[in-house]
Amino acid sequence: MERTVVRCADGHVFTATSFPMQQAERLGPGRLLRCPRCARLRSVVPVALQKR
Repeated sequence: MERTVVRCADGHVFTATSFPMQQAERLGPGRLLRCPRCARLRSVVPVALQKR
């Protein structure tokens, strides 16, 4: 399973499995997933990882 680093609308960063798949609801460029920090359904978008 591929894991993707995502950021919720409240700014919490976490990893999600199968982010690009059909299991999450689509909402614009992001998806609706349950944030593990605030325990609510939030719009999440992938985080661009910086190269060092």
